[in-house]
Amino acid sequence: MKLLSLDEVVSVTGLSRSSLAKKRCDGTGPAFFKLGRTVKYDRADVDAWILSRRRTSTWAANDNAAATQAAA
Repeated sequence: MKLLSLDEVVSVTGLSRSSLAKKRCDGTGPAFFKLGRTVKYDRADVDAWILSRRRTSTWAANDNAAATQAAA
């Protein structure tokens, strides 16, 4: 398991720290660990979350999410 810091996830995803915080609150971001006051992310969870965001069209619903989960 490779744990990433918040700043590393910001770099990988291109999201801001505040966007990641909002996603942690509403449960729409990658899975994370809360270790004391520190937030860490498993690299595999971040990669899986990024793959779940894959689209084939700007208009289509995210049909790939179910396929990604079924493959896991």
